[in-house]
Amino acid sequence: MLNRMLTIEIARVTEAAAIAAAGWRGRGDEKLADQAAVDAMRQALNAIVEMDGLVVIGEGERDEAPMLYIGEKVGGGKSWRIDIALDPLEGTTLCAKAMPNSIACVAMAEGGSLLHAPDTYMDKIAIGGGYPEGTVDLDLSPQDNIARLAKAKGVPMAQVTACILDRPRHEKIIAGVRETGASVRLITDGDVAGVIHTADPEETGIDIYLGIGGAPEGVLAAAALRCIGGQMQGRLVTSSAEQKERARKMGITDFNKKFTLNDMASGDVMFAATGVTDGSLLRGVRFDKEHVTTETVVMRSATGTVRWIRNRRRADARE
Repeated sequence: MLNRMLTIEIARVTEAAAIAAAGWRGRGDEKLADQAAVDAMRQALNAIVEMDGLVVIGEGERDEAPMLYIGEKVGGGKSWRIDIALDPLEGTTLCAKAMPNSIACVAMAEGGSLLHAPDTYMDKIAIGGGYPEGTVDLDLSPQDNIARLAKAKGVPMAQVTACILDRPRHEKIIAGVRETGASVRLITDGDVAGVIHTADPEETGIDIYLGIGGAPEGVLAAAALRCIGGQMQGRLVTSSAEQKERARKMGITDFNKKFTLNDMASGDVMFAATGVTDGSLLRGVRFDKEHVTTETVVMRSATGTVRWIRNRRRADARE
């Protein structure tokens, strides 16, 4: 089991990254916004002296430092052995353009509990909790998945909304969903938030997430769903021999495998996200003359707890 003190520590980590990135909102420079978030997140992770942390989902491989890379050790290394999945700035373009739904997010789990996925693409499908197991399946067509979800929900297909990244590769999926009469909400970036939104369709209006996005983001989203309930499947999309070799080095040899929610995130899992820009999940960072205000959600699978933390601190304070 994870130590309860991580509930506060994980929130501090995402808050630090969000505040740093928010200083670059709307300034049109994705790289500098991302680097600011990375630097702040690394510093906050290393300040957790009791944690022996291993980044299993990060921003690329070891040779891509100074980003938080896969395989990087963080924390003081004293006792708690922790797997870490992170995205210091989910939605770099959203931040650079001051658009909604950019967040800083981290998942932590007991050592060996998170899928060690390479920085490739992943085909994903996700829905919220409360439906029979196997309601949707990655191998079914969008039309079949919409029909099965509508039946399980007890509504016409026209009352189902799918969240899909707005990419040319998704033209057939979008057409298939619309063919059923269901609606499509296209997002430009931020598919971690897109998956999380399926857990509360009454609030977000999103019932299902479909399509290909980043594998690291898939593991982060799976960690969140483990905490709040839902179903998710993912399959790696490897387009080169180099990507396959990287996956093999992480222990993945079956490239057709459908990873379930528990395959991607098992054991006791914590997930935290802090808003960088305003969005349907979280408010963005607020700066005024004397204070900085953040909004963070922290979830834990062992207890099903979801905590909303609104934190205000002096603008000159350093934690």
